[in-house]
Amino acid sequence: MVDVAAARLVTTFAAPLDRKRDAADAPYLVRWPGGEPGDGRRLLVQRGDAELVVVAPDAAGVPNAAGVPDAADPENAPADPVNAPTVRFPAPWPRNFGTFAVAPDAALAVFAGVHALRAVDPTGAVRWEVAHGCWEGSCRTLHAGFEEYATDSRHRYPDSGSAVFSADGTLVWAHIRGPVAASGPDPEALDEWLVVDAADGRVLGRADSETVAAGSDHVPHPDPARMGLSVGEGQDGVPLLWGRWDGEKLTVERFCNDERILTAVSPSGDRFLTVTHYEETLGVHRVDDGSVLAELDTEHAVPRHPGADPDDEDADETLWDYECGFLDEETVVVGTSERDEEYGEARHWLVGTAGEEMRVTAQLSYPFPVSGAPTALGDGTWYTVSESGDALHVWSR
Repeated sequence: MVDVAAARLVTTFAAPLDRKRDAADAPYLVRWPGGEPGDGRRLLVQRGDAELVVVAPDAAGVPNAAGVPDAADPENAPADPVNAPTVRFPAPWPRNFGTFAVAPDAALAVFAGVHALRAVDPTGAVRWEVAHGCWEGSCRTLHAGFEEYATDSRHRYPDSGSAVFSADGTLVWAHIRGPVAASGPDPEALDEWLVVDAADGRVLGRADSETVAAGSDHVPHPDPARMGLSVGEGQDGVPLLWGRWDGEKLTVERFCNDERILTAVSPSGDRFLTVTHYEETLGVHRVDDGSVLAELDTEHAVPRHPGADPDDEDADETLWDYECGFLDEETVVVGTSERDEEYGEARHWLVGTAGEEMRVTAQLSYPFPVSGAPTALGDGTWYTVSESGDALHVWSR
């Protein structure tokens, strides 16, 4: 029998953009690694087709991990972060043409597009741009602008890379489709990993990532000179790369035999968390060499969903969500929601990682139904997004 732990609602944020009216993605909350709980390193972010909206909730005293009374009726009255500073970045292209990153101080946004990295300030002015190969798989053109392929049906569903700011905001780490324009066209170039000066866009370091990505995600480390990268290659695998920048050279290590997805780095920066490609196993690894410190399979750790038909043998197989992370140095929050939703409510779990084994310590109990996977913030809190995507709920134990 698994213990039950009550989740306490810390605060609820209303999405700054209306998803239907503004053609927007669901909002999310980002907190940069390092620092202490309640240190104001959170940003509420939402991408629409026309703009990227960034809200700094802690600047207005909005509740964080330090703790406040629960909202009385969070589902019916999402609490806007009143008077919180809001920054709006005009988007250079629609949201389905790439990804984006926001600086910790919300003064700059980098749009990782199909043909270029473009850094934009809140006025829409381009601070810098790094052009690169096209993310549409069959295209070998070094495009000069989005307009060249905006209406081309072949570019409607491109692959994509990703970018992220380092914890101190001085560097941008970017996974791009090679080659960088300054190198000239090279039809044999694979994806490249860049370290870019966030102030002026100078490419400081670069390495062939030796991947052929459909998509990728960066996982920041508390040390600005370190970074994790998880690359999706479809059924071909999920390369996990670990980068180090010594001020002169970018060195890259490849961990986990292309079988595990990197999801989070622990608050200390000593360990990282993975889930296997087919979602059956969690793993905690040593950052220095990628070695596995502990693992946990869903089999025997997570019971079948109580809403499943007793005669449904498929319900015996539970799977971890791809979204999981550290609440603190020794506790992970993870869901089985993707599989659970076939049978009823999503379930979320606390997993202890101390010592040489991982174990489920409790199932989380919420005061109202939640949807999707939990996203840990590394300061003792996590969040869930409402099913409609119009509100984001922050929780603590």
